[in-house]
Amino acid sequence: MRRWMILALPALLALVMLPGCQSWGPTWSELTGARYNVTIPNRRPAIIDRVDDRGAFPSPNLIRVEPGERRLVVQGPAPGWAGGPPLQVMMLDVAPCKRYYINAQFDNTITQQWHPVVDFVESIAGCLVPESAKAGAK
Repeated sequence: MRRWMILALPALLALVMLPGCQSWGPTWSELTGARYNVTIPNRRPAIIDRVDDRGAFPSPNLIRVEPGERRLVVQGPAPGWAGGPPLQVMMLDVAPCKRYYINAQFDNTITQQWHPVVDFVESIAGCLVPESAKAGAK
């Protein structure tokens, strides 16, 4: 009896936690702070702190979002500066089935002045663009 309970516990926990998980349909978009282009001077990876009213992401390196206008709060990590540089707010019109690489572009290597930039946008394999979005793009 006890062995059965030990084996059933993970399945029971998964069942209980499943309704709290967000499900994604055939169309989604992704945001990442990872650096795509490493040849641009004074560009660093960024930390995406908030998307709209959401934060504390399970995987901060790849955040799934619904397409549309999004408000991002971004951190620009700068080693050696107490407290780090200031947070920046960025508005981004997210297209369906695209992955956005958000980075921090510093003015130079000395100051803490920076602004968020979209370093690169790529298509997501296996994501289905809805017909209404295809018709609007023509």
